[in-house]
Amino acid sequence: MNKETYELMENYMRSCMGDSAHDQEHIYRVLYNALDIARTEEKVDYDILIAACLLHDIGRKEQFENPDLCHAKVGGDKAYCFLTEHGFASDYAEQVKQCIRTHRYRRDTQPQSLEARILFDADKLDVAGAIGIARTLIYKGAVSEPLYSVSPDKEVLTGENDTAPSFFQEYKYKLEKLYSDFYTNRAAEIAGERQQSAIDFYNALYHEACTPYQNGRKELEKRLE
Repeated sequence: MNKETYELMENYMRSCMGDSAHDQEHIYRVLYNALDIARTEEKVDYDILIAACLLHDIGRKEQFENPDLCHAKVGGDKAYCFLTEHGFASDYAEQVKQCIRTHRYRRDTQPQSLEARILFDADKLDVAGAIGIARTLIYKGAVSEPLYSVSPDKEVLTGENDTAPSFFQEYKYKLEKLYSDFYTNRAAEIAGERQQSAIDFYNALYHEACTPYQNGRKELEKRLE
């Protein structure tokens, strides 16, 4: 891929980004993670990989506006149209499309090609560790979801088995469990390096959230006697 082609795709990507949790810096981190992973693999098609990384989240706006849509499917279709309209071969555009369509963490469809698997791992890494915690908090704030839920007897819920969305619920449902089942050894290695920082943050936040309820609530009850 030459610089002109890269900039064409990069500029289109930038025009599609509007979600602060999935901004252009997220795209670059995924791309750089993917290139780090790719150097440990053989026979990687970098033209497909770089394009798929740059364009993998261009369907986010549509999903944000209509949660019934899947940004991976929308983004794959948009990427295919963009590439073919700019003179790229349909076979190339289709391979990029398939990478994008299978990159989403919560999907039954598994990535098939090496490039698709690298993209999947690279994107998943950006939900790991401290950066994953920060991005999740940004997103939860953007959609007006709370840090945690409280039980009827005023206990802070851990997020385990919660039905109401919150940061704690997302941590238990997704963030805590994503450190296994990577397709590439390099991605698994990077994820392992990040795992403890996420655990420490969750534990500290849960402790600090619980303390006022445990101590201050007793004081309130005394004052209301």
